[in-house]
Amino acid sequence: MKISLSKAEAIIAEAKEVVLAKGLPPMSISVVDDGAHLVAFCRMDGAFVGAIDVAHRKARTAALFKANSSVVGENFKSGAAAQSLENSNGGLMGFGGGVVLRDVQGEVIGAVGVSGGSTDQDELVAQAAAVAITG
Repeated sequence: MKISLSKAEAIIAEAKEVVLAKGLPPMSISVVDDGAHLVAFCRMDGAFVGAIDVAHRKARTAALFKANSSVVGENFKSGAAAQSLENSNGGLMGFGGGVVLRDVQGEVIGAVGVSGGSTDQDELVAQAAAVAITG
């Protein structure tokens, strides 16, 4: 099952709410389907332009590998089994802020990518948004 537009919009709404509630910097939020194709996107007022591509690549990385971007990124490190993998698929991002989205049966339906704050802040927002759709 692929993610619906209404769920993607709900994820973005939750992410924005977390950013505002926690006083975090404005962020870009990208939601992709299970094939890593864009479903919905938001660049909050004041978010820097460079965060657009980073958010999208984090989401794509998570969707393509069915694992959070930080987990996939462990393979990018020097000496790792897939060193330089980040150069594949049009460029991947291997740090926090890309989170896999699953339906209630645990099937991957897409991913959310968040960028604009620190890696920890991006990860916090992405995780909160992902949890919001599954309860």
